[in-house]
Amino acid sequence: MLLAAATVGVLGALATMVFRAGLDFMQVLLGRQPAHGMVSLAHSLPYWERLLLPVLGGAVAGAILQWARSNLPSQGANDYMEAISLGRGFIGLRQTMTRSLAAFCSITTGASIGREGPMVQIAAMLASLCGRWMVWPPERLRLLVACGATAGLTAVYNAPIAGALFVSEIIYGSVSSATLVPLVVASVAANMVTRQLLHYDAVYHMPAFDFTSPWEVFTYLGLGVLAGVVAPWYLEMLNGSKRLFSNWIGPLWLRLAAGGLVVGVISVGWPQVWGNGYSVVNSLLHEPWAWQTVASVLVMKLLATSASSGSGAVGGTFTPTLFMGAALGHLYGSTLHAVLPQASISSYAVVGMGALLSAATHAPLMSILMIFEMTLSYQAMLPLMAACVMGYAVAHALGGKSMYAHSLADNRVAPR
Repeated sequence: MLLAAATVGVLGALATMVFRAGLDFMQVLLGRQPAHGMVSLAHSLPYWERLLLPVLGGAVAGAILQWARSNLPSQGANDYMEAISLGRGFIGLRQTMTRSLAAFCSITTGASIGREGPMVQIAAMLASLCGRWMVWPPERLRLLVACGATAGLTAVYNAPIAGALFVSEIIYGSVSSATLVPLVVASVAANMVTRQLLHYDAVYHMPAFDFTSPWEVFTYLGLGVLAGVVAPWYLEMLNGSKRLFSNWIGPLWLRLAAGGLVVGVISVGWPQVWGNGYSVVNSLLHEPWAWQTVASVLVMKLLATSASSGSGAVGGTFTPTLFMGAALGHLYGSTLHAVLPQASISSYAVVGMGALLSAATHAPLMSILMIFEMTLSYQAMLPLMAACVMGYAVAHALGGKSMYAHSLADNRVAPR
């Protein structure tokens, strides 16, 4: 089992690197010059291309999904979480590749979704193929698929500890040595590959700050309360958009084009809504932003993500959630800075990412370690721990489901 986990760890990391290289190539092709992320690409394009490109990408992605729905038989699970927690560990090759191609079209043309979801899905699919080739029983196959998903998460976020805990805490619902040991092996193997071939650094470069006053912990607890209140509303808006688009009576390609049109119209004035928003978050951490600009970008990113996800574009909402949390924390820190000038706005932006992620996923431990590994900032650990636990406690007390509970519930009732 451990040897197989290490193998799928290596395969998963290589698969994510190939997908990432394809995205980078398309950015150069569309921008006619090297681009540092989707937001940079959007800034380099004239307004009419910003408007039309998401529409075209949505239409092509929808046509691919519509063709797959009509021509490919349903085999196994469409989502790695479903395969691990509800299914037999069977993930179909053709369905995954066609959905990944649709995701590729959406992501490279500006859809406001994360590119990480399709990468993790491909890594999990390769693990499923390996397990079926070895004729493993369903229980061991599910665990191997979980190892593949862990490898994908580790490779895309450069977070080996949080990658393993994501699968344990969110998908399995508990942390046990029987599952955690092979997940850690897969995570280590994937991280070794990406570090050797890509020389990864921290995803978010956080400025240093001092957490000296014990009274300041209460301000971070306040941010956790805010995140816990906002998270159920945020998730309800995403699900409300899905319900709205589910009433669409036209063809699927036209529905995704309509979602792309919403993103295109918004990006004419706010190109920051394109993609997963890594560059925008790093800018929030290092450059001065007016609170009015941050508030407007936050609202527009929420609308764009709701349109992309709700219309059916294949991609993740994990990274957009980090974007929302950073903007929310930045606004909170800006307000606090007006009263307490010593307050570090960038620290509240980083802690806001973890607090909203914890409140949305109901996984505080994973959220704490995820933000720590993505920033490599030990100074942020204490406020991060306080805010993440408080965000989870408030969201849980309000009775809302987690982000992935909604997804798994949809998979339970989805037609096969």
